[in-house]
Amino acid sequence: MNAIAAPTSPFPTEASPREAQEAIREEFAFFGDWSERYQYLIDLGRKLPDLPAEWKSEEHRLHGCQSMVWIVADGDRNRLDFHAISDSAIVSGLIYLALRVYSGRSAQEIVDTDADYIAEIGLAKHLSPTRSNGLAALLAFIRERARQAL
Repeated sequence: MNAIAAPTSPFPTEASPREAQEAIREEFAFFGDWSERYQYLIDLGRKLPDLPAEWKSEEHRLHGCQSMVWIVADGDRNRLDFHAISDSAIVSGLIYLALRVYSGRSAQEIVDTDADYIAEIGLAKHLSPTRSNGLAALLAFIRERARQAL
């Protein structure tokens, strides 16, 4: 990993990925309609710390997204941390949701945790095909890094 200091994590510290997923389900259930949920996604995305300029490079760009997304993984099998940001507010919110569940976890926890919560909160059917593809690319990147660390 680069000698660049990683941004501070903005995520709550649920004890497990499953607890993080349950907290996300409860938060999304609070909102009555999808305009409120989209606004919440945008608000979550604003919580992501910006990445150092050196990390916003082709080396760290996540392909498969229509928006520009940069992601950096750091750690080992015992703990993997992910740092990511997008130039799109809604995509940054999607990143926040994924990193809240997976960042700071062991590689085994990541591999063992499905992303069912995305469908359960209704998000999967409310995303455009390009955003769905981007979210799938993000989740695939996270899971692949975890598999590599095992």
